[in-house]
Amino acid sequence: MQTVRMYVDPISPFVWLATKQIARIEAAGVKVEMVPVLFAAMLNKHGLVGPAEVPAKRVLTFRDVMRQAAAQGLEFVGPPGHPFNPLLMLRMATAIVGREARIAFVSAVMAATWELGLDAQDFAVLSRVARDCGLDGEALVAAAGTPEVKAELARATEQAIAEGVFGVPSFVYEGELFWGADRVDSLLRRIGGLRIDEARLRAFLERPALATRR
Repeated sequence: MQTVRMYVDPISPFVWLATKQIARIEAAGVKVEMVPVLFAAMLNKHGLVGPAEVPAKRVLTFRDVMRQAAAQGLEFVGPPGHPFNPLLMLRMATAIVGREARIAFVSAVMAATWELGLDAQDFAVLSRVARDCGLDGEALVAAAGTPEVKAELARATEQAIAEGVFGVPSFVYEGELFWGADRVDSLLRRIGGLRIDEARLRAFLERPALATRR
């Protein structure tokens, strides 16, 4: 069965919304492989700032999140503060070997953070969420501090960047990137066989810039 890699960082509320669509994606006949990555490292690599770092975009982002959540019948509360440090959660998720267990843990953390307003930086919160998923929370917290897990998270982030990923959530299917919770329909069309004219795209991208921004 073919795989869709789903790159996630809990700092994005859109990752929360995307986790609600995993079953819909897998119903198309693919398996979702969830890959934790550090969004901040992507921003640094691409010379970008996050939406929450631009005041006007911060307001629009959370207004949009609340509207999308309401449309899906979800209750938006949000974490105690934002941005927050996602490293512990990302490393715990990286330490989980099973595909389904990782999806369950990340989805549960997203719900705890964005629906219940819990602190995704708090090891006690994360341990409790892990236990509720049938995992050993204390063992995952311990594993998160190991050099091997830290290196694996860094490696996964670099792999994502090499694939052109610059934001979360992002989905990669057969080498093609789909960015954002609102691009699931486009992803499903691609899984269903709808392709664009790649030669025409390349030809367009080779056209020169006719103006530059000062």
